[in-house]
Amino acid sequence: MSSNVTSGGRRPPRSGRSGTRRSGLGRLGPLPWIGPAVLLIVVVVLWPVYEMVRTSFLKISVSGFVRGWAGLDKYRQLFDEPDLGSVITATVVWTVGVVALTMVISLGLAQLFNQRFPGRRLTRWALIAPWAASVLMTAIGFKWMLDRTAGVLNTLMTDLGIVDSPEDWLGDPSTAWPWMMFVAVFVSLPFTTYTLLAGLQTVPGEVYEAARVDGAGVWQTYRRITLPLLRPAFLVGVVINLINVFNSFPVIWGMTRGGPDSDTATTTVFMYQLKSSDIGESAAMSVVNFALVVVMVAAFLKVSRWNQEEA
Repeated sequence: MSSNVTSGGRRPPRSGRSGTRRSGLGRLGPLPWIGPAVLLIVVVVLWPVYEMVRTSFLKISVSGFVRGWAGLDKYRQLFDEPDLGSVITATVVWTVGVVALTMVISLGLAQLFNQRFPGRRLTRWALIAPWAASVLMTAIGFKWMLDRTAGVLNTLMTDLGIVDSPEDWLGDPSTAWPWMMFVAVFVSLPFTTYTLLAGLQTVPGEVYEAARVDGAGVWQTYRRITLPLLRPAFLVGVVINLINVFNSFPVIWGMTRGGPDSDTATTTVFMYQLKSSDIGESAAMSVVNFALVVVMVAAFLKVSRWNQEEA
């Protein structure tokens, strides 16, 4: 009998270099697999946040030269801005209004596209168009359409006698805000609608069949079955829209550049306006903006009880 075999007929464990190497890799667990993703997050997310916070404590000239440590001076300067309060209020109204309209309209469109009707595939493809186009390009296109002198809308309304003279739609905040909200909803609908449509298509048909057998009406079925089962997809749509709309820059900058003054600016646009005069104050506005969006999303998740199952 070979000397490598024990009396019990089994070979003793090998303790060579390859076994040591394998046990070393085993101790790392999933780190080799998630390491690249963690590194990407650090480089793309955490490092820019660190630089943003650090810049907010520096004195930086308009040309980009660091002039020294500023401490909290940039934050004091920011909170002394006379337009800051109105900009934050406008941002909250803008975010809530656009997200609410987007979710309601998308819910109706998703319900429509979940039905069978002639041309359904064509209309589904047509809905992708605002999503496929550049947001900035869409905003500029609407800006040209609303132009006071050569815009299609003013020309059409004047020819039809609806208005006596061309209107400056984007020059007056009372009309500029509704138009910008319309464009923001327009470009947000595709993603949200397809998110809700995907959620609707995961609802088993047997559930609706059982509801019909139990005598439930259309509204009862929708309220007690469809909406609860659609809740995860709905929460995803709301959270992503909250972040995107709150940080929306191309729509507002492309249509009004936040003007006149800062009357049509959100915090993101206001931050960009400050950059031309004080980079440190602009960085402070970026930190405040980042904190606001984190608080807003956390508050929504807390209120919506996202991690709790429906009773």
